[in-house]
Amino acid sequence: MSFQTPGVYIREVSGGAKPIEAVGTSTAAFLGKGLLSAGTDEAVPVSNWRQFADRFIGSPKGDVESTPLIQAVWGFFQNGGSRCYIVDTGNDKNVVKAVQALEKEDEVRIVAAPGFTSAADYDALLSHCEKMYDRVAVLDGPAKTDKVSNLAEVATGRARAGGGDADAAGGGGNSGLGPRDSKNGFGAFYYPWIRIRDPLNPSKTVDAPPSGHIAGIYARSDAQRGVHKAPANESIYGAENVTHRLTRSEQDELNPKGVNCIRFFSDQGVVVWGARTVAKTNPEWRYLNVRRLFNMIEESIARSTKWIVFEPNDESLWKAIRRDVGAFLTLLWRDGMLFGRTPEEAFYVKCDDETNPPEVIDAGKVVTQIGIAPVKPAEFIVFEIGQSTGGTEVEE
Repeated sequence: MSFQTPGVYIREVSGGAKPIEAVGTSTAAFLGKGLLSAGTDEAVPVSNWRQFADRFIGSPKGDVESTPLIQAVWGFFQNGGSRCYIVDTGNDKNVVKAVQALEKEDEVRIVAAPGFTSAADYDALLSHCEKMYDRVAVLDGPAKTDKVSNLAEVATGRARAGGGDADAAGGGGNSGLGPRDSKNGFGAFYYPWIRIRDPLNPSKTVDAPPSGHIAGIYARSDAQRGVHKAPANESIYGAENVTHRLTRSEQDELNPKGVNCIRFFSDQGVVVWGARTVAKTNPEWRYLNVRRLFNMIEESIARSTKWIVFEPNDESLWKAIRRDVGAFLTLLWRDGMLFGRTPEEAFYVKCDDETNPPEVIDAGKVVTQIGIAPVKPAEFIVFEIGQSTGGTEVEE
């Protein structure tokens, strides 16, 4: 703008703030075999059941039973999911190969291979999520197990005892090892399978792996409450029963080992009754909602602060970082995602000359330290009730 003639000039000036936007948390990815399987190992996005059916089911003839992939995608949309990616494994059923197709899909936040229950399949899913650092794996427990003590061995990563039929997806049935320890909690393990109406033949009932329905519950809970809410104590829409009705004493054995039990209650139906990860040695990442909340926060900050790259590394930049990150975390605190009566109790953002001494600046780095207090689920509800001989007293 040049100033040649006397008068009033108006120039728009940027306020400087660059708001950080929260990334989505509910997009899932499913690996498996449909009826129109080509085995291309390509991640195909679908936004509704009809799109999936046209691409991976077609027009089946005769009495055709659905595959675990079909059952999972049906359950995902039925329980609140709205968008997912499908990787067709074809007849080779190679999860290790198929999961590589998801590495270029930044949108994915939940990964599952319905019905694949071998140690190698678990490891492939967990390794992928640990590498990407922005998603979690939903792991199906075995389709059958002789007794809960055998499942407890599976959950702790020891050899599975007992037999069992090979699962329909080719995951190896009830042999091998269970999911390994994911130190930072990038996976959750669910048992038992659920009984649903076959999506291709509603007159028939089939036993289905729960991962697709569970992923839909993640999406539903995120939309209704937020990613900070544990996706548990939630009804599984479309589930008529479970393949193993667990008792409270059986869950007492499984819950500490990181098995998220699916229970049938007479007054609620089929319900997800656990929200733990497979972080068996690191209590910081014990709860699934904490892991997913950190995934969202970390990815949101990383995506929205790219403008910092190549900016002058001085006090002005540090102040801008504190302002933008602090504003983002304050919004999360107001939404109930962080624990604390005040923002100061819920988080801190430190970016100054202490975190950025001359040697750090000379190395081309700007270092910001962020501390967050996540909310954790009320997993054990305790009411202490006693008798009083003096009656009830009300103090005003």
